[in-house]
Amino acid sequence: MILDAARLAFANLFAAETRAVFWKVIGLTLLALVALWFAVRELFVWLALPWFDTLMPGTPEWAGWLTFIVGIFASLGLALALALLLAPVTALIAGFFLDDVAEVIETRDYPDSAPGKPLPLVAAMTGSAKFLGVVILGNIVALLLLLVPGVNLIAFFLVNGYLLGREFFEFAAMRYRPPAEARLFRVKHRSTVFLAGLVLAAFLAVPLLNLLTPLFAAGMMVHLHKRLSARDPGFSPQKAAVGA
Repeated sequence: MILDAARLAFANLFAAETRAVFWKVIGLTLLALVALWFAVRELFVWLALPWFDTLMPGTPEWAGWLTFIVGIFASLGLALALALLLAPVTALIAGFFLDDVAEVIETRDYPDSAPGKPLPLVAAMTGSAKFLGVVILGNIVALLLLLVPGVNLIAFFLVNGYLLGREFFEFAAMRYRPPAEARLFRVKHRSTVFLAGLVLAAFLAVPLLNLLTPLFAAGMMVHLHKRLSARDPGFSPQKAAVGA
């Protein structure tokens, strides 16, 4: 069930229906990074370069090249920093298009069922910010354990597997259920959701491909939620609350 959901979600990334969402996410990400690069660079030129000039007053004319060289290195360093921000910024922007991906899958692959309801704008923004936090938190934890041999890789998969599975499954479930019920449904099927989260963590670990993690995760969890709902039609929030 999990592998089948992953297969369908991966195929959906390159389907004609979701191609527009893909290009929107990539285009807006690059636009945001370019705008950020220019903004921070101008801020550096405005604040730092005059500081260098006052730090070395009365220096010969050739010394003015030092500030120029510093500016070049600063620009290169900023470009490197933005490259590291590529995945988190993509995640933040993609969060606003997850409902589009879910709606395509629900309409195309489950025509006999009514499509879910898109999350309100505030909830979508919150979910986008939460995913960004998940990526940052998961990698900070893994980084802290980097010096422990054999543990850092395990930590990366366990932490990201749990967090990614939880966030994206609840996103898919909340298109059909109230937030509290979605959480209880996830708790009841926690082992399946966690194993699915490990697949997402593996996807996240692949360079460049990881830029598509939010879109892949949303699609995969829509399929998984559909299958678990069909397998558990008698789910009762009241009973689940007692057992949680």
